[in-house]
Amino acid sequence: MGSTPTLGTQVTHTLSPMGQRALERKLHKASARLKDLREELRVVDDQLAALADDADELALRALVSETPAAGFEHRHAQAHVDAMRRARAKLAQSIADVEADLDDLLDQLKVQPS
Repeated sequence: MGSTPTLGTQVTHTLSPMGQRALERKLHKASARLKDLREELRVVDDQLAALADDADELALRALVSETPAAGFEHRHAQAHVDAMRRARAKLAQSIADVEADLDDLLDQLKVQPS
């Protein structure tokens, strides 16, 4: 019986106990990071909603009052909303990156025969 795999078969590599522990530590850290990022995203979403409501209210005031000061307040508030949206997008990308890292780590994790 040959020890070389034939075409269409898959070779399964198992990790050493030390490699397994290192991988588990990486999984734990990535999982904790993902939890923190998701909580941060929840906070940012709440803040973004409040900022957007304020900007909408100031837009209505600017429209009704037609004063330069009201227009300035609206533009200033909208700039904050836009900045928060950019921060949220970066945060969402960070979450996607960590999720991809977790997927890669899980792919590396092999069940050790008992």
